[in-house]
Amino acid sequence: MKLATFSHGGKQSYGIVSGDGIVDLGRRLGNEYPDLRSLLAGDGLAKAAAIKDAPDVSTADVTWLPVIPNPDKILCVGLNYKAHIEETGRKDEDQPVIFGRFNSSQVGHLQPLVCPRESDRFDYEGELVAIIGKGGRRIPADQALSHIAGYSIYNEGSVRDWQRHTHQYTPGKNFIGTGAFGPWMVTADEIPDPYKLNLVTRLNGQVMQDASISLMIFNIEAVINYISTFTELVPGDVIVTGTPGGVGNARKPPVYMQDGDTAEVEITGIGTLKNPVVKEK
Repeated sequence: MKLATFSHGGKQSYGIVSGDGIVDLGRRLGNEYPDLRSLLAGDGLAKAAAIKDAPDVSTADVTWLPVIPNPDKILCVGLNYKAHIEETGRKDEDQPVIFGRFNSSQVGHLQPLVCPRESDRFDYEGELVAIIGKGGRRIPADQALSHIAGYSIYNEGSVRDWQRHTHQYTPGKNFIGTGAFGPWMVTADEIPDPYKLNLVTRLNGQVMQDASISLMIFNIEAVINYISTFTELVPGDVIVTGTPGGVGNARKPPVYMQDGDTAEVEITGIGTLKNPVVKEK
């Protein structure tokens, strides 16, 4: 099942993506589950799966929003692929590198990624997202995958000069509208083994990243175990699991996202997240 958040006719809702249409779950279940995050927090997935209605609205007529527009937490993993560590000149870490993003830094599928006026070093990072469905604290690694409601795609746009101002990543990862999240989440029952997935990032049609998710250094189970040790994970939390090698900042010469570009991240079994790039005026 593919679940997405969208707006149509000036109203925000969420629903099941079916072909070229969306079954509006907000219209059907909104009194009980006002948004996708609340659907995941309750027993809503089973109720949603039981709805076999025809789509209410065409995907061509909606504005795509971040899959979870209001998560309690967006937690990102840095330096989680060997090729990316090598191209950055960094050393291997004994534990996952974790940093956070703010909700305002996210946009949805087909919405513009915004290069801030303060920088011309706006880089792409294609990443797999794990969305928490069952919360918990100190989740054992061997139980971690059962806490995932589904998987999605992120272009974790990074403003490289601001990222490198100090050893803290936060400024370069949180300019407004720099990270894309979507188009939808695919429920975990349809992806029993996320390590069989492959990720490809394209900039203006040119392949920039191409890697198997199996190449992660800290797998999803280890990341969930680590994060849930220092904080409680709750339904709707977004875990952005790291980018493989091939980022623009490491190329010679560097390749950054520019005004008028189109960035795409495709993950097998999920779909393609596509966004135009604009320069902030």
